[in-house]
Amino acid sequence: MKFPVKDTLTEEEVENGLRSVIKDGLTTQTMVTLTGGVFLVAFALKLGASNIVIGLLAAIPPLAHLIQIPAIYLVEKYRVRRAITVYAAALSRIFWLLIALIPFLFSIEAGLIFLIIALLLHSAFAAVGGCSWNSWMHDLVPQRRLGSFFSKRMSFAMALAIPLSLAAGVFIDYWGKSFVDYELYGFSILFFLGFLAGMLGVYFISTIPEPRMALSEKKTGFFKLILQPFKDSNFKQLIMFLGSWNFAVNLAAPFFTVYMLKRLEFDMSFIIALLVLSQIMNLAFLRIWGRFSDRFSNKSVLGVSGPLFMLCILAWTFTTLPEKYFLTTPLLIVIHIFMGISTAGVSLASGNIGLKLAPKGQATSYLAANGLINSLAAGTAPILGGIFADFFAERELSMTLKWIDPEGELVIQTLNLQQWDFFFFLAFLIGLYSIHRLAMVKEVGEVETKIVLNELISEAKRETRSLSTVSGLRQMVYFPFSLVTHLKRRKK
Repeated sequence: MKFPVKDTLTEEEVENGLRSVIKDGLTTQTMVTLTGGVFLVAFALKLGASNIVIGLLAAIPPLAHLIQIPAIYLVEKYRVRRAITVYAAALSRIFWLLIALIPFLFSIEAGLIFLIIALLLHSAFAAVGGCSWNSWMHDLVPQRRLGSFFSKRMSFAMALAIPLSLAAGVFIDYWGKSFVDYELYGFSILFFLGFLAGMLGVYFISTIPEPRMALSEKKTGFFKLILQPFKDSNFKQLIMFLGSWNFAVNLAAPFFTVYMLKRLEFDMSFIIALLVLSQIMNLAFLRIWGRFSDRFSNKSVLGVSGPLFMLCILAWTFTTLPEKYFLTTPLLIVIHIFMGISTAGVSLASGNIGLKLAPKGQATSYLAANGLINSLAAGTAPILGGIFADFFAERELSMTLKWIDPEGELVIQTLNLQQWDFFFFLAFLIGLYSIHRLAMVKEVGEVETKIVLNELISEAKRETRSLSTVSGLRQMVYFPFSLVTHLKRRKK
C-alpha cells in the first residue's frame, strides 16, 4: 500500500484530511474507552495484580515512549509520516486482540505476565506511530486553528466516550452477576470491540493527506538533533514544566481507581458514574478552553487549569478521615466535577503549546525530546508509587483538634494520611513546583491569570444561567448537542 507525500495541499485536501482526523479521534476514543482506564485496572486486579504491578502497568505506556528516540531517526530518514503512522498503529492495536484472548489461553498467573508483555509491545508500537503523527499534525493543521480544532476533536471524542463508558460499565456489572465463574470473559468482549474500533481508526488515518516535511537549512547529526530542543532556553523551560507536571500527576492518578475499589470499596457502576460526570464537565469546558487558547495563549489556560487540577488531587486526601464518612461521596462528586473542568484545559493547552513553540521543520525532534522527558517522569512516578504503596500501608500521619472543658473533651480529626494519601499530598506539592516552572515559559499572547479566570467565570455563568429556565432544562436533556450548536451560533 502506497502513501504519497505532496509538496503542497489544496484547501479542500486539508479540510478532508481534518475530517478524517476527527473520525480517527472517534474510533481511537472508542478503543481507549473500552480497553483502558477503569476496565484495564479492574481486569488486572481480577488477574491478581499487586500495587507494584498496577504501578508497572501505568508506567509502561509513558516509558514505552522512549522508543521515540529511534523513531525520530526513522521519521527524519524516510520522511513518510503517514506510512509510519499507519503501520505502527496497526501493529500496536493488534495486541488488544491478543489481550482479549488471555482468559481463553492462559491461567491467572500466566495471564498477568502476558498482559504486561502485550501492553509493553502495544505501547512501543503506539509510541513510534505517535512520534510521526505529532510531526504530521504540526504541518497539516493550520496554526491559527490548533486550539479550536483539537478542542473540537476532543469534544466529539468525549461525547462518544460518555455513553460508551456507561454502557460498558453496566455490561461488566451485568456479566459479573450473571456469569460469576466467567467474569473475565466480559472484559474479553470489551477488549475485542476496542480492537475492532482501533483497526477502523487505522483506515481513517490512511486517508489523511501528508504534506512534505520541511527541510532544515543544514544537515544535523542525529544526536545533535535530539539535543537541539535543550539548547532552546524557552523550550527547555517548557520541558521542565511538563516533566515535573507529569511526574506529579502520574504519582497519584494511576491509583485513583485502585483507591476507590479497595480503600473506599465502591462498586464498578459508581466509579463509572463518577468518570462519566468528569467527562461531561470535560466536554462542556473543552470549547471554552479552546477559545481561550486561541484568544489568549496556551500558557494562560495552563495558569488557571493547572492549579485547579492540583487542588483536586489534594482534595483526595480528605475523602477519608480516617475511613469513609458522610462527606466522602459528596466530596468525590465535587472532585470529579472540577477535575473534568481542569483536565480539559490542561490536556488541550499542554499539547498545543508544544506544537506552537516547536520551530517549523524541527517539530519531530522538539516534540520527541519533550515526549522523552515526559515519558521518564510519567513512567518512574507510578513505579515508585507501586513500590512504596505497601510501605505506607503501615504508616499513618494524623492531625487532630482537641477541645477540653470540665464536662469532657471534643476531638476533631482534621487530617489523616494513609497509604495512597501520601502520594496524593506529595503529588500536590510537586505540582505546585511545576506551576512555578510554567511562569518561566514565554508564549506570544499570554495574559495575566486573573483575566483568564474572570473570563472563565463569565463563560460558566452564561452557560449555567439557562438552567433556571424551561429552555435551559431542555438543553440539559439534549446535552451536549445543544452546547455544540450554541457555541457555533455564538462563533458566527
